[in-house]
Amino acid sequence: MTRPEPTVEEPGEPPVDPSAAIEHAYRFHRAKRRVRDRRRYESRKAHVRFYAVLVTLVFVTVFVALTIWNEIQRIFGL
Repeated sequence: MTRPEPTVEEPGEPPVDPSAAIEHAYRFHRAKRRVRDRRRYESRKAHVRFYAVLVTLVFVTVFVALTIWNEIQRIFGL
């Protein structure tokens, strides 16, 4: 019986250039931070819009209610 000869492993890919990997990681994390900051900014804007619409609707509702009440008093002489 013959022994199998040991095989020499061929390198599949060249080693990773650490400077390119580091630069890629910096870009990735900067992009994540930009997305997170943009999401916070959009969330704040949404809160401001919500409360602006809410205040406007309350104002319009009170105005219409007072106008209707005034007309009811005028018509029925209350």
